[in-house]
Amino acid sequence: MISTVLTWALQRRLASIEHIRRHPLDAQAQVLTNLLHTARRTDWGRRHGYPDAPSAREFAQRVPISSYEELYPEIERVLRGEADVLWPGRPDWFAKSSGTTNARSKYIPVTRASLHEGHYRAGRDMTALATLHYPEVDILGGKTLSLGGTHGPNPFRPEDAASRVGDVSAVIMQNLPAWAEFVRTPPLELALLDEWEEKIERIARHVLTADVRVLAGVPTWMIVLLRRVVEMAGAGSILDVWPNLGLFLHGAVAFGPYRELFRQLIPSSQMHYLEVYNASEGYLAVQDEPDSEDLLLLLNHGIYYEFLPPDQWDAPAPQAIGLEQVELGKQYALIISTNAGLWRYKIGDTVRFTSLAPYRIRISGRTKHFLNAFGEEVVVENADAALAAACQATGTTVRDYTAAPIYFATHDGASRGGHQWLIEFTQPGVDLPHFTTVLDATLRQLNSDYDAKRHRDIALAPPVVAAVPTGTFEQWLARRGKLGGQHKVPRLSNSREILEELLEQLNN
Repeated sequence: MISTVLTWALQRRLASIEHIRRHPLDAQAQVLTNLLHTARRTDWGRRHGYPDAPSAREFAQRVPISSYEELYPEIERVLRGEADVLWPGRPDWFAKSSGTTNARSKYIPVTRASLHEGHYRAGRDMTALATLHYPEVDILGGKTLSLGGTHGPNPFRPEDAASRVGDVSAVIMQNLPAWAEFVRTPPLELALLDEWEEKIERIARHVLTADVRVLAGVPTWMIVLLRRVVEMAGAGSILDVWPNLGLFLHGAVAFGPYRELFRQLIPSSQMHYLEVYNASEGYLAVQDEPDSEDLLLLLNHGIYYEFLPPDQWDAPAPQAIGLEQVELGKQYALIISTNAGLWRYKIGDTVRFTSLAPYRIRISGRTKHFLNAFGEEVVVENADAALAAACQATGTTVRDYTAAPIYFATHDGASRGGHQWLIEFTQPGVDLPHFTTVLDATLRQLNSDYDAKRHRDIALAPPVVAAVPTGTFEQWLARRGKLGGQHKVPRLSNSREILEELLEQLNN
């Protein structure tokens, strides 16, 4: 009976996906109308004229584009339990994501509408697409192993046991509808453990005998789990444990650097991979074609999209454009209005359109330099503050630096990721071990996602710091005709291209 209902629901989702492919602008116009009508009696809606049913143009004129910091006073009111502030009602759940300039973590409201019309609807979309493209996997005939985070009390109202904050994956799993819980493993008491070493160990033991057909989660932690399962089972590969495994639904970090690692762990030409774009702020896009890495923008899931061209990213009064104005191949910063009460919100991600019929994108980066190869979301502000603390502790100063990922290099006999830093100090003789220790510790204090990945070195090894000779960065810029003016070496990058060029320069 459950399987029949699920099959019917998935067929409906395929029809809905086809609708947004064929009628994208109509879908977005309806979403905006619904958002403004629903929020018309909220404090925010009354202040910005929502009861007047503004058009898209009037909406853009009345509502400012906001960063998290700019919207935070309203979000804090919601966190403290005030009702009808940004969205009708009093949300109890908040997705916690990594730090901003003046905060260790961001807290994004999660409403019933955003869960059911966004995350869960998109989850059905992904299941429908996977069933369509890979019927041989029979994903509903076995279990989906979903690996997520944890949640805890709302620090702004700890006396309210119903109000919780946590990773968006944990919020989703805790509130899953019955259809999803039916096909998922491990049970919540294991999936939501906050001690990652214990969590990996207990989940690995639990799923040894399960009929796992689908993996869902962040590649970083999934690799750790799969290795432990293989080790625990004494198997040659994960397929010896789960012979019916056929699909990995992944997101949060770029998959390219992990692809070969997964091929080694899952040596089968019948293993498939599909990407999702599911952020704390909402479920934005899915990979709808198996032979393309492009992501279909989800246009009827309670999110209204606008886009900022690069020349508007730092403008004092940025002017966004609508979906109908975007151009192929150009990069835009995402602006979203959502059924969780985020209004013209700068999510921080940048995308590039690869198709306009239908609207497909690729995630191109962030509006600021950052490190997010393993879900750690280290931004330049984090790096600068950590370097300042390390300099103070060691009595030195930094002239220039850059950092990039080490993709599952070997450290102390264990294969896992890390960060490699090249730093040009103003004087020789720096105590690099002490400097590195303070740098790492400060990053952990500033950034909750980095701290989670660094926990007991399970997913992220300690940083590797090297001092480079004076003039290294100037020489690199000079060789590219970029010496002087505003040009500088990017501080943080998810690609090793620049760092490898610097290393090659040093070796010649």
